[in-house]
Amino acid sequence: MMICCIQTLLLLGAQLALSIPNNFFYHDFRKGNGNKEIHFSGVKLHVDSAQPAVFAATGNPRVKWSWQPAAGGHETDVLVAIGSRSRSFGEFRGRVQIRQDFPGDVALVMTNLMLNDTGSYHCEVVDGLEDKSTSVYLELRGVVFPYQHPRGHYHLSFLAAQQACEQQASTLATFSQLFQSWKEGLNWCNAGWLADGTVQYPMTRPRVPCGGDGLAPGVRSYGRRHLQLHRYDVFCFSSTLQGKVYYLQPSHTMNLTEAQQACQEDGAQVAKVGQLYAAWKLSVLDRCDAGWLADGSVRYPITRPRRNCGPSEPGVRSFGFPPPQHKHGVYCYKSGDELM
Repeated sequence: MMICCIQTLLLLGAQLALSIPNNFFYHDFRKGNGNKEIHFSGVKLHVDSAQPAVFAATGNPRVKWSWQPAAGGHETDVLVAIGSRSRSFGEFRGRVQIRQDFPGDVALVMTNLMLNDTGSYHCEVVDGLEDKSTSVYLELRGVVFPYQHPRGHYHLSFLAAQQACEQQASTLATFSQLFQSWKEGLNWCNAGWLADGTVQYPMTRPRVPCGGDGLAPGVRSYGRRHLQLHRYDVFCFSSTLQGKVYYLQPSHTMNLTEAQQACQEDGAQVAKVGQLYAAWKLSVLDRCDAGWLADGSVRYPITRPRRNCGPSEPGVRSFGFPPPQHKHGVYCYKSGDELM
């Protein structure tokens, strides 16, 4: 019997399909577009690998999957299997298993995909004196957005930035995610933390206050900064949306407290910033009405720029953090369970 480490993480919980060639994309089974591309909530999961498979000789081999986070840090065990017995570890416990669809199949199955699952996954098969291994890289494609403290720019330490993203249903963006967003047009003049502890900002239209107009477009870097002492904004990353974001306005506009009550009475909760960005990017939410969000900010999403709806580019417009007694509509969020 031959043991094969297929070059992928087969994410059955998200109903993602496997494409055999290297440098391929995963997509949802349910929404094919005729070009062998299938989408899951508008998100592409990109996996690169240098070789198609790893084989080991017959016997009772030991299979080990481990993970190197995209943000850096120590490699951690994901799953170890010998024959029909397996054990998963840490944050992966209960979310991963060996597929075993055919003899020798040791592809990794992952359910309940999380934002911080991005990184390099290493598969090692040991059979006696034989040792074969390979690695694949999992990258979630979603939306990167800048975020600042309610008091204004440059108030967040690295830990505070991490917490701010988590509170808004997102995670710290990686450099590759920020770079991809820059290639897609993200232009932001305020520096923000990234997951690796560096501080950077993307410029598509160089100008004097943002490093000078003589520099070429690109991602500007301050390098690694002191995680406790230095203060900046942050770039957060949000991906799949497990529920629905929608605009709710009763017969009158509301202050923040009234907005929270209105969402609760509708069986929902006030949407978080990451949820609004995900709905804008992945669900094409377009609404020219400003509404409260859970952090006390007021924003609205525009996918089709038009007169009286802000700038000429698509984006999530922000009114900042107005006094809570001001009157606006509200963006609510219902999870998948609440929609049933």
